[in-house]
Amino acid sequence: MKLLKIVLDFYINASIHVALSVFAFIKITEFYFYLPENKILNIFIFLGTITGYNFIKYAGVAKLHHRSLTKSLKVIQLFSLGCFIALCFFLSKISLETIYFIVPFSLLTILYAVPFLSGFEKNLRQIGYLKIVVVALVWSGFTVLIPLLDAGVNITLPIIMLLLQRFLLVLVLILPFDIRDVKYDAISLQTIPKKIGVVNTKKAGILLLIISLVLEYLFSDASITKMPFMMFFFLTIILLMRAKKDQSKYYSSFWVEALPILWWLFLLGFHNF
Repeated sequence: MKLLKIVLDFYINASIHVALSVFAFIKITEFYFYLPENKILNIFIFLGTITGYNFIKYAGVAKLHHRSLTKSLKVIQLFSLGCFIALCFFLSKISLETIYFIVPFSLLTILYAVPFLSGFEKNLRQIGYLKIVVVALVWSGFTVLIPLLDAGVNITLPIIMLLLQRFLLVLVLILPFDIRDVKYDAISLQTIPKKIGVVNTKKAGILLLIISLVLEYLFSDASITKMPFMMFFFLTIILLMRAKKDQSKYYSSFWVEALPILWWLFLLGFHNF
C-alpha cells in the first residue's frame, strides 16, 4: 500500500497525470476531425507538458532550496531533465511551420513562471484573472489548434467552435483548483473564487459548461460523440459542485484532472462498441 502511494504521488507530482490529460484532449480532437494519429507531435506535447508544468511548479523551489532538496524532488528533477532531452529530440522531427505555431504558446508558458512584470517581480501566474485565461489558452492551442494546423486542416467555423469549447472547458476544470487554493493564495492574487465567492464560482462554471454543451451540438454532427460528451459533462458538474476549500489531497490533482482522460475513454468505448 505504501509503495502504491509513492507511485501515485510521483505520477501526480511529476505531472504525468496532467500530461496524460493533455494527451487525451489531443486524441479527442483527432477523433472529432478524423485526423490521422501524429505520434511525433503527440509525444512532443506530452513531454512538453511534463517539462513545462514541472518547471512552473519546482523552478522557484529548486532555486531557494537547492542543497536541501528532498529525495522525491531530486527524482522529479532528473525525470524532468530526461523528458526535456527527449522533448528536444522530438522537436527536431517536427516541421518548421508547426514550430512557428508552437513558439507563441511555449512563450506564454515560460512567461507564466518567469517574472517579467512590475520590475521583474511578477509573472503571469501572479495576475489573478489572467492566470486562468493563459492556462486555458495554452491548453486550447496545444490540444486543438496545433494538431489541426500540423495536419494541414483549414480553420473553419466548426474548428473555431471546438477551440472555444476547449477553452471554456479548461476554464471550468481549473475552478476546483482555485477553490482549493483560496486559503493558500496571497491576498493580492484575485482568483475567481476570491473575487466572487465559491458559490458564485460554481454557478459561473455551470454557465460555461452549458455554453460548451450548446457548442457541442452546433459543431459536431456525429451522434457517436454526443453520449460520451454528456457523460463527461455530468461528471464535470458533479466534481465542480462538490469542490470545496478543504479538499482531499487527490480531489483536484487526480479526479478533476482525470476528466479529459475519462472523456477520451468514453469515446473509445462507444466507438468500439
